[in-house]
Amino acid sequence: MNKLYTYLLSFLLLIPSVGTGQIISTSPNFPTEDKAVTITFDASLGTAGLKDYTGDVYAHTGVITDQSSSNADWKYAPSWGDNSEKYKLTSLGNNKWELSITPSIREYYGVASGEKIVKMAFVFRSADNSKEGKDEGGTDIFVDISEGGLNVEFTKPTNNSVFEKNKSVLITINSEASENLELFIDNTSMHSTTETELNYSYTNYAAGSHQLIAVATAGSEVARDTVNIVLREDTPIATKPAGINDGINYIDNNTVTLSLYAPNKEYVFVIGDFNDWNYDNNYLMNKDGDHFWITINNLTAGKEYIFQYVIDGTTKIADPYADKVLDPWNDQYISSTTYPNLIAYPASKTSEIASVFQTAQTTFAWSDSQFTAPKKEDLVVYELHVRDFVATGAIKTVRDTLDYLERLGVNVIELMPFNEFEGNDSWGYNPSFYFAPDKAYGTKNDYKAFIDECHSRGIAVYMDMVLNHTYGQSPFLRMYFDGSKPTADNPWYNVTSNFENPDAQWGYDIDHTSTETKKLVDRINAYWINEYHIDGFRFDFTKGFSNTPHSNSTDPWGGQYDQERVDILKRMSTAIWNVKSDAVVIFEHLSDNPEEKELAAHGILLWGNANHEYSEASMGYTSDFSYTSWKEREWIGPQLVNYMESHDEERMMYRNLTYGASLNTYDVTNLTTALSRVEAAATFFFTVPGPKMVWQFGELGYDVSIDENGRVGKKPIHWEYQDDPNRKRLYEVFSALIKLKKEEVAFESEDFTLKTSTVLKSIEINHTDMDVRVIGNFDLKLRSIDPNFSKTGTWYDYFTGQEITVTDANAFIDLKAGEYHIYTTKQLSKPDVKTAPAASNISISGTFREDETLTANYTYTDVNNDLEGTSIFQWYRSDDSNGTNEVSITGATDLTYTLTSNDRANYVRFSVTPVALTGELLTGNIVYSSYSEEIAYSTGINDVLNKELRLYPNPVRDILHLENLKQVNRLQLFNLSGKAITAVNMPNESADLNLNHLAKGTYILIFEMEDGSQLSKKVIKQ
Repeated sequence: MNKLYTYLLSFLLLIPSVGTGQIISTSPNFPTEDKAVTITFDASLGTAGLKDYTGDVYAHTGVITDQSSSNADWKYAPSWGDNSEKYKLTSLGNNKWELSITPSIREYYGVASGEKIVKMAFVFRSADNSKEGKDEGGTDIFVDISEGGLNVEFTKPTNNSVFEKNKSVLITINSEASENLELFIDNTSMHSTTETELNYSYTNYAAGSHQLIAVATAGSEVARDTVNIVLREDTPIATKPAGINDGINYIDNNTVTLSLYAPNKEYVFVIGDFNDWNYDNNYLMNKDGDHFWITINNLTAGKEYIFQYVIDGTTKIADPYADKVLDPWNDQYISSTTYPNLIAYPASKTSEIASVFQTAQTTFAWSDSQFTAPKKEDLVVYELHVRDFVATGAIKTVRDTLDYLERLGVNVIELMPFNEFEGNDSWGYNPSFYFAPDKAYGTKNDYKAFIDECHSRGIAVYMDMVLNHTYGQSPFLRMYFDGSKPTADNPWYNVTSNFENPDAQWGYDIDHTSTETKKLVDRINAYWINEYHIDGFRFDFTKGFSNTPHSNSTDPWGGQYDQERVDILKRMSTAIWNVKSDAVVIFEHLSDNPEEKELAAHGILLWGNANHEYSEASMGYTSDFSYTSWKEREWIGPQLVNYMESHDEERMMYRNLTYGASLNTYDVTNLTTALSRVEAAATFFFTVPGPKMVWQFGELGYDVSIDENGRVGKKPIHWEYQDDPNRKRLYEVFSALIKLKKEEVAFESEDFTLKTSTVLKSIEINHTDMDVRVIGNFDLKLRSIDPNFSKTGTWYDYFTGQEITVTDANAFIDLKAGEYHIYTTKQLSKPDVKTAPAASNISISGTFREDETLTANYTYTDVNNDLEGTSIFQWYRSDDSNGTNEVSITGATDLTYTLTSNDRANYVRFSVTPVALTGELLTGNIVYSSYSEEIAYSTGINDVLNKELRLYPNPVRDILHLENLKQVNRLQLFNLSGKAITAVNMPNESADLNLNHLAKGTYILIFEMEDGSQLSKKVIKQ
């Protein structure tokens, strides 16, 4: 021991450590599962989410046992948000909080006997869950459980801590059951004690790495703990080589240069596979102004290296520009089929997300040089979420579905966010790394192969991009973060959002007025265009791209005109077009029209949410489609991307089946009817000129609610819907409409009018190539509509191919409930849409009297020329011609029916469900006849009187008039329970009965005749 070390022994406990403090401490230092333990939480450390918080703090806590699969597999934890007294901490002041775990750890958590407790796990939170206290980087906090006996550990410093040279480092060692405790530094004994705690202040004036070893002895028993520290060199100042961009720069097959923009930071180490994850002054990055950089040589060509930056000794991040990152929490759940040979995260070496570089990578062989993007006005975008589209959740499986999408006819696939997001199971609106495709869906080349294949089929690919916010994992955030919010010197983020409405705030708000943000945004967009051949972007919540305050007193969603935001968005779009002139830029803006009109005039496309309007019409309620017209909004052209559904809206079919209207036998909640209503809505959707978007499986009538398993939760995948003939028909209708929109120039016309404010809707399109009239009845009953044909003569029905001759341009056309047509002045190829057989002109002939036989007649048609099979017939009986108390007549399932005594004074009707002999859609919709006249008695004087006797009005409100009563001696009025209401002798041939005092309902009039017979009539009292 030299004189310097001897001198320093006298300063024990006087000089504080420069290393990181402990967010949690325990008493005793080595807790065992059979004893109580007191936990002390320092809220000023770690994520600092609870720093200076004065409300109630609770522990969300559990244990890791020998039966846990990983540190993420907590056992015996309460439900999140449990504010029971046992989880409540006591404030000690000065950001310190205490939790007593009694009477023992095992009893506190209720751990089953025989299950070994390895660790306690903690996340501390405010009572309302809005603030959290975690370890550095937002990770869970763990406390090891001792098995008892001799133990030793370094309390300070932690392993791989970095300190300045020339500064004193406080070393603290705790032991249990030791007789002697000794500290070694670089194999030299520095200090020993017979106490169970050792404190030592260590100073070295030379930079370098040092190993600290604690040795505790008790008799012949020995326990050791080891940590490594680094005394860092002064940050080297050197000019960054020319042409080096921030991120990973591949110089040659054996060399990379790393660069990090980090203003106001003092020093940065690089740790990774190349230096065995040790802090090494040889890997202290050079500083050039606000940039840190380093060149690493002697790498193995083609090998994947894992690495991180450590900023100012405390903040550990992956490279923000890396195209591949490793996640210590979620990578373990990625299927090896989805991502084969994924390099393992070095859990024993480091923590937090790490980045990967690899020299000598094989360049992807693109084959899409001849691809031509579709015209904006002809866009049919298919929005797709990989997780909920294919069971594997892999982008290469989506590639296998392209035959299906190509047959549908879409010319764009818009992928929901697929750059790295937090976790594996997400919609993707929680981005973390902007330059890396998420591994949960596949490899980099899987994505590229998908895009290349789309291009080979004439399908463009758009990327959903989230630049309004991130959550806690983004390295751009973590570099300047106080544990609860971005710091004021963060180059990319606002400290707080400018939206007072909490519903318009997500995560941490990006500052789009910042020069550094603009550089980052432009680099992100250019990267995906150049590296992945992305054809365009849909930008999420572009209303947030502004620092203009938007308060609840104006528009809580920020919809009012904002010049700063307009300027920011125009600048970004122009920068994109400077990279790719025909790139499509779409905004989810949903703002006031003046602002959207100006953005549209700049060449930007904007989402047009018509979910409510089309859903209401489909369900059978009044709505107006007129705002789906860019002309209605007074825009300069078709920049409006309308959609009936998106990832954000409730599914139309779910609404139809759950909330659909009904009238008599027409019921929108019936599956076949509900599907046909979506057909009608789609007909009025695709035919409105301008770009369109379809949400995945809308073409099959996907009917699972958006709230199933939580709004953003995983949804069931129903590819088997293709096997349902009625759902397959909806797909074919969508396909036929998309084909019509893309191929017929008339649907690019600027001369069009929407008349859609009532349940009878029409679209009028005039063009030099052809005129179009779209008509539809969204009511629940038969209605007549004037298509306002532009000319007389021959028109063609698109779906049936039939010609109609228009002699009167203003002639009305009858439409059944839900019926629609597209008429054109040019004959088009009839689409291959499978059609169910239909029954029409249904009627009943015969004498409507007891014992008489009635015969039903109808016309059977099938557009596909399938012959009739065994159609289904049914007769019905009701109290009146309105169908009151209607019942199916048992056994009456033929075309003929003989009336019985049960039918007396009732009304009957007939239905047919047409069934084809062959074809995909075998069964058509049920069709009903009108009700018959009242069924009469069969014989004798009653038969004569039944024809001559008159009583009216029936139904009646007050006075019932009776005539032709010359052979009637007496009449009696009964209710349906058989109780006599009144009796009247009939001296005259007519009479008036005042029924005003009677309750509403059905009554029976019995006429006693001169010959002793009786005749009955039903009377309906209103």
